[in-house]
Amino acid sequence: LHSTERSCLLRELHRFESIAIAQEKLEVAPPSPGQLRHVFFHNALPFVGFGFLDNAIMIAAGTQIELSIGVVLGISTMAGKYCEIQNCLFLFSCSSSLAGYVEALASRLGLSIPDLTPKQADMWQTRLSAHLGKAIGVTIGCILGMFPLLFFGEEEEKLEEKQ
Repeated sequence: LHSTERSCLLRELHRFESIAIAQEKLEVAPPSPGQLRHVFFHNALPFVGFGFLDNAIMIAAGTQIELSIGVVLGISTMAGKYCEIQNCLFLFSCSSSLAGYVEALASRLGLSIPDLTPKQADMWQTRLSAHLGKAIGVTIGCILGMFPLLFFGEEEEKLEEKQ
């Protein structure tokens, strides 16, 4: 950095530090109900997408593994379930990598970051709202992600007819 850029940066750092010191001394009001709702939805929406993708992929892939490998190898139901668990672990790691794409899509849809001070963001009300948003979001996403079950009734009937 040039000397003028360094001095400008130093001034801004001093200004930021003085603001931070002043805020430490001030008593910050808890977040408003509107801010808590914003935190809730900001955390819930990406988790709806994540839960949807995770459950839909696991159901579709797990059923296909059971219907193909389980039938071909003639393995027991418990061994098939073990293969499904291994598949779920693999797919969970894959769907976890999709979480970044879900969050990017949510930000493109206009989901803005809640406007909170650092002290407000660290308050128990805000953390509770964020955790509830994640839990309810992933629950709704998993329920919506069960849609592949609508298509598997016919395949199971065909499998029973073969046996």
